[in-house]
Amino acid sequence: MGKKLYCGNLNYDVSSSDLEQMFGQYGMVESAQVITDRDTGRSKGFGFVEMNSDAEAQAAIDGLNESMQGGRALTVNEAKPRENRGGGGGGGRGYGGGGGRRY
Repeated sequence: MGKKLYCGNLNYDVSSSDLEQMFGQYGMVESAQVITDRDTGRSKGFGFVEMNSDAEAQAAIDGLNESMQGGRALTVNEAKPRENRGGGGGGGRGYGGGGGRRY
């Protein structure tokens, strides 16, 4: 299995296909995805690329991190595992502080 990379500060016009071509210069790209807003479908300015090998991933990091693309300096590094943000619950009124109705 390859290595997953984070690519940030992308121009909002960059597509997943563009991302794949950009990283393809450094090796075999397993997958490339620009993250989009679920409501508008617009790019959020970052994406993830999975490279075929660790060596190819490192070559992409070395070649693309801080490089200028579309007038912006890219941030390219190893993707960190997704944090569990916890599920639902929450908010609501606090019980046990002053105020509010008494039943």
